[in-house]
Amino acid sequence: MPTLTAASAAAGPGDRVAIVDSIGTTTWDELDDRVARLLGVLESLGVGSGSSLLLMTGNERASIEVILACMHAGVLVVPVNAHWVADEVAYVLADTDARVIVAGEGRLEVARAAIAASGRSPALVAVCDRDVADTLNYERLVADATRSTSGETFGGPMFYTSGTTGRPKGVRSRLNAVGAPVDAWRVIADGIGQGIGISGPGATLLLTGPIYHSVQWVYTFGTLLNGSTVVVQPRFDAAAVLEDIDRHEVTHLHLVPTQMLRLLRLDESTRDAFSGASLRCAYHGAAPCPRWVKQAMIDWWGPILTEYYGGTEAGFLTTISSAEWMERPGSVGRPGPNVEVTVVDDDGRVLPPREAGVIRFRSREGHDFRYHNAEDKTAAAHPEPGVGTLGDVGWFDEDGYLYLTDRVVDMVVSGGVNIYPAEIEAVLSEHAAVADVAVLGLPDAEMGEQVVAVVQTTGGRPLDDALVAQLEAHCRERLAGYKCPRRWTPIDELPRNEAGKVPKHLLRAELTGSTSGLGDR
Repeated sequence: MPTLTAASAAAGPGDRVAIVDSIGTTTWDELDDRVARLLGVLESLGVGSGSSLLLMTGNERASIEVILACMHAGVLVVPVNAHWVADEVAYVLADTDARVIVAGEGRLEVARAAIAASGRSPALVAVCDRDVADTLNYERLVADATRSTSGETFGGPMFYTSGTTGRPKGVRSRLNAVGAPVDAWRVIADGIGQGIGISGPGATLLLTGPIYHSVQWVYTFGTLLNGSTVVVQPRFDAAAVLEDIDRHEVTHLHLVPTQMLRLLRLDESTRDAFSGASLRCAYHGAAPCPRWVKQAMIDWWGPILTEYYGGTEAGFLTTISSAEWMERPGSVGRPGPNVEVTVVDDDGRVLPPREAGVIRFRSREGHDFRYHNAEDKTAAAHPEPGVGTLGDVGWFDEDGYLYLTDRVVDMVVSGGVNIYPAEIEAVLSEHAAVADVAVLGLPDAEMGEQVVAVVQTTGGRPLDDALVAQLEAHCRERLAGYKCPRRWTPIDELPRNEAGKVPKHLLRAELTGSTSGLGDR
C-alpha cells in the first residue's frame, strides 16, 4: 500500500472521506487503492524514478491521485497552467523531457499541438468519459492496473513560476528532491500542517484555486497528508464558496485578494444566508491585498484571517494574524523561526527600520532552491550563497513586522524618484468606480518614466474626462502629487492569473507597441 495514503486508510473507519469533488466522494480506502493502481500504471508506462510527467488536468480527483502516485514513484510531476497555449506547454515539455502527459478532455488539443511543436513523443493519457483516438484512457488504465509492488522513492511537484516577467521557470526545491526516502514526506507534511493549522484528521479544507498553483498544492496536500478532508471546487465561484463552507462544514480555506473582493460583492441576501460557523481559519496571500478589502472580510467573517508572504521558491516567509494586522494594518507579519528575512540596500547592507529595500531570505534549516535548467537565473536570484530573493521591496518596523512596498521589476523611476505601483493600486481600488486596476511605468522623454493607470471600471462605466478628474482628485487626497498617474487607460477586463497577479510585461508591451484593446485617456 502507498505509504502516504495507507496510514489514513488504516486509521478507519473505511468510509472516512478523503476527497469531495464534482464526481462525488472518495474514501481513504478508495484513494489508497487507486493510488496503488496508478503506481502500477506509471510502472507499465516506463515512468520511474527521475522521470517527468506533465499534468494538464483541472481541480478534480484525478489530479490529486496522479500527484500522490508520483510522490511515491520518484517522479517529477509538473502541474501545467490551464491557460497556457501550445507554445508555452511545448516549452515546458522540452524543458522537462516528460515521458507522459495526463490531460483533461478540454486540454487534449493543446497537448497534441505541444507534442508536435516540441519534437517529443510522450504517452498521452486522457482523463475523460469516452475513448479518444491516439490516447490512453485514464479510468481504464486505473481499473486494469496491477498494484505496484516496487519499492517507493521520493518524488514531487515542480511548479513553474507564473511568468509575469517572461518565460516561466521550474523551481527545484525539497518538494521535488527525487530519490530521497519517501518517508521524508512525513517530515515535510508535519511542517506544512503546523503552518496551515491542520495537524491531523478532523479538518476540512475547501480548495478554491487551481491545484497547478503552488500555494493551492501546499494547502491541499498539507491537508491530505495529515489525514483530513479536501473539498474541491472545479473553479472559483463566490456564491458556491459560501454554500460549500456551510454544507461540508469547512474549517480551512485559502483565498487570494480578487476572490475576497468577489465574495464582498455578492448580493446582501446571499451574504446574510451564510453561517460560516465551522470556519477556523481563512488564509490569504499570493498578491497584495487592499486594506479595505481585508478589513471588510474581518468585519464579516471575524478575526480568522491569516495572511502570509512568500513564494514558490521560498515557502512561507512571514505570517500575521487578524489581531496583529488590526494593530499594524498593511503588514504581512513577522518571519517564522526557521527563516531569516532581511531588507538590504543596493550594496547588500542591512537597512534600519522603516527604510525600504530589497527583501532577502535564508533558511535556517539549510533548504534552498534553484531553477530547472537555468543556472543564470538561479545565480541572479541568489545574491549570496544560500541567500535568495523574490525581487520584492519592503521594510520592517521597529517590532520586526514586514511591510511590502512593491516588486523591483515593477518599480517606476520618474524624475529620479522611486515610485511603487502597489501603493497607487491600493488607493485606486478603494474608489467605487474602479473594479480593478494595474499601475505601471512607461517610457517618458523628460521624466524617464511616467505613471500609467490601466483601469477596469465597474459596470462598464466609460473612463471619460469626468471620471478621470474624480480619480485624480481621489489620488491627490491620499498620495503625494508625483505618485499620481499621468496617463489613464481603460480596459474591458484586467488580465490576472489565479494568484491574483497581473502580467505587467504584457500590458507594457501592448501600451508601447500594439495597443489593440487598450485606449489612452
